Amino acid sequence: MRIAIVSDAWFPQVNGVVRTLDTVRQKLVAAGHVVMVIGPDRFHTLPCPTYPEIRLALLPGRAVGALLDEFTPDSVHIATEGPLGMAARRHCLARRWHFTTSFHTKFAEYLHARTRFPVTWTYAWLRRFHAAAVRIMVATPSLESELAEHGFDRLARWTRGVDTELFKPQAPALDLPRPVFLYVGRVAVEKNIGAFLDLPLDGTKLVVGDGPQLAQLKRRYPAVHFAGNQAGEALARHYAAADVFVFPSRTDTFGLVLLEALASGLPVAAYPVTGPRDVIDGAPVGCLDEDLASAARRALALSRQACRDYALSFSWDVSARQFLGNLAPVG
Repeated sequence: MRIAIVSDAWFPQVNGVVRTLDTVRQKLVAAGHVVMVIGPDRFHTLPCPTYPEIRLALLPGRAVGALLDEFTPDSVHIATEGPLGMAARRHCLARRWHFTTSFHTKFAEYLHARTRFPVTWTYAWLRRFHAAAVRIMVATPSLESELAEHGFDRLARWTRGVDTELFKPQAPALDLPRPVFLYVGRVAVEKNIGAFLDLPLDGTKLVVGDGPQLAQLKRRYPAVHFAGNQAGEALARHYAAADVFVFPSRTDTFGLVLLEALASGLPVAAYPVTGPRDVIDGAPVGCLDEDLASAARRALALSRQACRDYALSFSWDVSARQFLGNLAPVG
């Protein structure tokens, strides 16, 4: 099968959407499929307002159409609602091609956190964007329920996996006062990192990642250890060096970092919201509580081996098969 994936989130960006798309792409190629990704790396770009690390394709309409026509896809998947996603959607509608979309990011909540723009207005636009898709892929039951309440339909499940060979328990490589409470991810206002850094916890708070809020948080929390962006083995060592993974976000649709932490033998402390609630799902590998400090302290007593064993049940092979099964032929 010839599969076109169009995404405004792609390398050199570092985030869960990019890791998900690239890992599934690799699985599909290994299974014999031909996959073309149309990302912003092919275009002239502008920095995204309030988030310059993300580059947005500049006037990509004709080029996206030409790439799709030349590729002659059997299926088209539009992963994001940015300039590339909108251009691909217009082209598919003009060609009367069927296509699928996926919902990765609570864009309405993110935009509201940054600008106070009304959530209902953004959801109205998102609903219109996705309404033309044959299927809208979502990662969790909670997100499916939330989107259904916002008027979305034709929702289909697309789970996530984790690289258990890379992320695994190992001897701590960082000499920090224990216990070590870790956050990994974008350092941005919508991630609610301040809620973690304000917690009255003994030991060390470790933040791995970069983003527009990094300089501000460094000034505000001089006692916190900020490690910057880490990748590959270096990232795996940071996970393994911690005692509890603290996930303060209330707006993530899944949280791939939760699986990476669990695979590293790291129990999770989080709010009982979409993402953590779905990943943990009552298993004794995390503590979900509106009192995040209490959750973090209680998580210290959880079994690291239980966390590792639980993570082993999440497979990228299953994720790739679900994605493939959700696709629709263009005609």
